[in-house]
Amino acid sequence: MARTGSGTLLSRPNIKLDSFLKRNTERTVYERIRAYEPCVVISETVNKVYMHVVLSDERVYLTEYPPRTLTTACCFRRVRDIELVNDLPDFLRGKDRELCQHIRITYVTEKPARKGRHWLSRDQRAGLPPAAPPSRRTISSISLLLHLWLLTRTHSERGTEEVHMSAPTRSASCPDSETLGLPGVLQPPSQPPSTPLSLYSPTSSPTSPLSPSDQRLNISESGQLPRRIGSVLSRLLRRDCESGGEEREAELHLYAVSHTSRLYLHLQSSWNSFIIRSTLLLDPLYRGKCRASSDSPPVNQLSAISWERTAHLYGQLSSELLQEELSVESLYLLLQELRTAAHRNVALRRLFWKSSEVCVFLVQTLEESLHGCQSLSGVHTADQLLLSSLIVQTLAIMFRETEVEPARLSLLSAKKGALASRMLLALICDPELQTQNQSSLTDCEVSCSLLTLMFALLAEYLDAAGSLLFELLLLGYEASRCSSADNFLSVGWILRVLQPHPHLTSFIDYQAQQVVLVLSDLQESFLSPAQSVLLFQRCRLLLACLQYNNQLAQHLRSHFREEFRYFVKLSCAEEKLPPHYPISQPTLRLMERILTLHIIIEKKNKCG
Repeated sequence: MARTGSGTLLSRPNIKLDSFLKRNTERTVYERIRAYEPCVVISETVNKVYMHVVLSDERVYLTEYPPRTLTTACCFRRVRDIELVNDLPDFLRGKDRELCQHIRITYVTEKPARKGRHWLSRDQRAGLPPAAPPSRRTISSISLLLHLWLLTRTHSERGTEEVHMSAPTRSASCPDSETLGLPGVLQPPSQPPSTPLSLYSPTSSPTSPLSPSDQRLNISESGQLPRRIGSVLSRLLRRDCESGGEEREAELHLYAVSHTSRLYLHLQSSWNSFIIRSTLLLDPLYRGKCRASSDSPPVNQLSAISWERTAHLYGQLSSELLQEELSVESLYLLLQELRTAAHRNVALRRLFWKSSEVCVFLVQTLEESLHGCQSLSGVHTADQLLLSSLIVQTLAIMFRETEVEPARLSLLSAKKGALASRMLLALICDPELQTQNQSSLTDCEVSCSLLTLMFALLAEYLDAAGSLLFELLLLGYEASRCSSADNFLSVGWILRVLQPHPHLTSFIDYQAQQVVLVLSDLQESFLSPAQSVLLFQRCRLLLACLQYNNQLAQHLRSHFREEFRYFVKLSCAEEKLPPHYPISQPTLRLMERILTLHIIIEKKNKCG
């Protein structure tokens, strides 16, 4: 990710280090490097050594200054916290001592490997049962888009791929929808490459091809172990974990000596992306979206796909999207194709920001779709909600793992943030929209099943809108810590832009209500991976409102004081967030900050 083709994503790349990384890492690792900076490093094996810190999507590497070897310092899957420490290091002098940023990374060390048992844990999750298929119902008076949506949901719940379009309807720009993907295999350069994973599958994905030992164990094509063997493996795994070495916490201290350092921002952003992605990968439905079909080309063939080829395919897809008089059905199919390709291909997401045409088109279409939802009724309103959800989901995907793309910030900050303002205002809608249309739906004698479907579409849109707003807030957090006067897209600016929107408070109320509902006694089961990610994103949104906007903070305190006092409890959250979810501990820390902020503000109000 540090460099792709002829383009560079780092504003001032270190040519010598970049050349070293390119020579000594696999392409799949090199293309996903986010940033590197010189730092003074203190760890269990290094004491106050000036080194380069290299950051990828999954790991923090260290290399000497000048570079000679590349070593993994820690993996994000074992990180527990990343924080800034307010201190003045004794080993630095002068301005370096005053301006340095001390970053402390707390992580859990690896357990000692037990010889002969490593094959057990690798495919522990391969035996997840497929989701039960839904009952088939016929819903009359639904347009083509609703049929597409229902078909997509049905296939997803069965654990299969998204809807595949037949050859006549597939975009000419992408004759094979798998062509735009790059494998996501990330490995330390010191290790030999493992068995190629299935297309688009991330590191340690449960959907990787079977090893010879797995084949000897007779794992079925569906990924399920025979019941008897599965129970034996479970007991062996549990006994192995109990007898293995104890995990312990360790710390990695990074002292960035540049006063313009953005290493902390990159670390936080990479960690957020990792815990979200790795949590969602625990969901079989999400894994189905990430993996390729069985007839995909092998990974080594896809590795040869160049940046130029990807750009050419994206250009063709963009031109089809931007053509005039495009029908709603064709637009929906093309957007599905764009979302799927972007979901699997980081290079395409970076291309998205290099020109404004597609982004402006999506924002404009979203504005028109939500306006149509308010003015129209019945099936057509459902179509508009469905299209709006797809647009917002696509935009949210384009933000992921593109923090170091300079074109993204340039596009969103151009003309004093005109496009960013339009995007923010366009995604907010009234959560009670469908309730207002309920009488007209009844008058039209629309079936109860369609009404239920429309409520589901509205909830799906509100979830997607919350996720996109979360991505925009991450951009704002980065700008809030940036000293550059040109980067004004801060969290405070984002909330000020949203302030005049007539439905902002009801939108925020909906997000807060979902947090309370998820953590109340009404829902006793564990949260799914997708629900856990949504909870994390909504907590970040609520925390931003409490910290950066007085009006929204006052509104939340006055309307949700009792809920946060009696219903939102850390003990309840700990019971519902499975401990093996990577996002569980960060979510609990966010909730603790929200509850603490509520208590502090309430005490101040009583004293005043």
